[in-house]
Amino acid sequence: MTVADGPKIASLADLFAIAYQIEADAVERYTLLAEQMQTHNNPDLVKVFRDLARAEGIHAEEIRRQAGDIDVVVHARKMAKWKKGESPEEADLGAAHYLMTPWHALRLALTSEEQALAFFAHVVETTKDVKVKDMAKEFVEEEAEHVNLVHRLLKKYPRPPESWSQDSDLAIPQE
Repeated sequence: MTVADGPKIASLADLFAIAYQIEADAVERYTLLAEQMQTHNNPDLVKVFRDLARAEGIHAEEIRRQAGDIDVVVHARKMAKWKKGESPEEADLGAAHYLMTPWHALRLALTSEEQALAFFAHVVETTKDVKVKDMAKEFVEEEAEHVNLVHRLLKKYPRPPESWSQDSDLAIPQE
């Protein structure tokens, strides 16, 4: 996803709708990843992904409140289309692995937060609407805080060894 892949923001209503949709997409993706890790009996990852989904949900609701009378859900359905199919904060499903560790999950989250930060920074740089620019600056600050938070969380988990993805369970042929 590049910042140019996002919908064009022409008004404050557009910005709120897109910001809301970015967070809602992240909630959906982290919830899916938590469910997948539940299936693979990886409880540490279930907790990390559920915590990430909860945090993104709180941010989505904050945006909804900030938007006031703007129906961000309806407006987002009309215009929140991404050329490459995924919004900035949707964690890359292709990078998920059933043996991944919390460190890997947080690296996924970091990439997503950095992409959202870049998207809002692009809005700040390209919009001519002062209200949109000011609000986008607030979103840049929030996403920068999220990036810093993920960096702090990453310090709690050691980088796994290169062999982290090797499954020690041998496959047993079924007869």
